[in-house]
Amino acid sequence: MNELDTLRALADAGKAKEMLAYHKAARTYLGVTNPQIDALVADWRAGLDVEGRVALARALWDSDIHEARIAAAKLLTQARIRPDEAAWALIAGWVPDFDGWAIADHAMIAGQKRLVADPARLDQVEAWLDHPNPWTRRAALVGTLPWAKMNNPKPGDLAQRERVLDWAARLADDRDPFIQKAIAGWLRDLSKRDAPRVRAFLADHGARMKPVARKEALRLVQER
Repeated sequence: MNELDTLRALADAGKAKEMLAYHKAARTYLGVTNPQIDALVADWRAGLDVEGRVALARALWDSDIHEARIAAAKLLTQARIRPDEAAWALIAGWVPDFDGWAIADHAMIAGQKRLVADPARLDQVEAWLDHPNPWTRRAALVGTLPWAKMNNPKPGDLAQRERVLDWAARLADDRDPFIQKAIAGWLRDLSKRDAPRVRAFLADHGARMKPVARKEALRLVQER
């Protein structure tokens, strides 16, 4: 039994119907839960080298099954992958195909690890800001969340943080609600570490954001 067959063996038709209604993206849903996927991925990862994990992740993604794409992302979600060029290339190649938050977020959690491992890849990510797919534009912010969450950033990390804040400013006029949520979420996470910087950003660019996004960006500051 191959990995896709193993996933299919866990299918739950009732749950699959609910997932299609919730996620709305037109693809196959099996009704497999995330804990079940986690258990499978742990077994698969243990028996594969990096090349094997990348190959399996590619095959799972190409199936266009929701749970298989989640599993593909989870296979590559590790802080240490050496070498990781093929893993990053695969993840980056998925980004233009994003069409919903669940798969996109799992994929970009894997992407976050590869960006922190090699911040020079942010040059590639910056091009996503101009992509016609809003989920691709959003991925630039989701993928860079580690720089909003660092408690003790080094000078290089602070420079990357400022770069992403410049990206957020570029996207502030984007009316897509998921882009606005992503900007607000990035700022909200940063506010726990550097509230004055978030306030400064909003003073400069907040008027271009939706009111609900501005409110969310400051929610944790206001709760203190």
